[in-house]
Amino acid sequence: MSPSLTVRRTVADQGSVLQELRTASLRDAPYAFGDTTLEDTLRADAAFFDAAAARHADSHTCASFILYTEGHPAGLIGASFEAEPSHRAFVSALWVAPAVRHLRGGELLLNAAIGWLVSEGAAQIFAWIPDNNTTAMRFYERLGFAATGEHVPSKHSPEQWETLLVRDVASSVRSA
Repeated sequence: MSPSLTVRRTVADQGSVLQELRTASLRDAPYAFGDTTLEDTLRADAAFFDAAAARHADSHTCASFILYTEGHPAGLIGASFEAEPSHRAFVSALWVAPAVRHLRGGELLLNAAIGWLVSEGAAQIFAWIPDNNTTAMRFYERLGFAATGEHVPSKHSPEQWETLLVRDVASSVRSA
């Protein structure tokens, strides 16, 4: 029997869960998260993650979603809108624990984040993906994302480049 997977939006008191998942993600794949480093995450105090959880719990401009397997946190994704005037919608920092990757938790997380962004008015969803993370590139492409042609060096590691992907969800907005 396969484990049960659920995705829920972060609630205000889950700062320690966000910190645990972000630390685990950076230990597992430090190359995959662009400008965030394990050292930065380990230096951040609990109040930083508590504030992020509180902000993401009820904001209309940013949210995070947690994947649970049998009630235990096993993955994370962020969703946010850029500031005006562009107000583009982004997903970011998707990570699923290695032990449950084969169960399609990443797809569940991405769909939850996209659903929230669409409910807040997004017609397109963007994602910056490090070029050296070919697994992530294939994952997003399989789920309907395509390169925009925008390609920039990472702010944290200028030798690492990132590609901007986009997925049109306008039909979801019209039918909602």
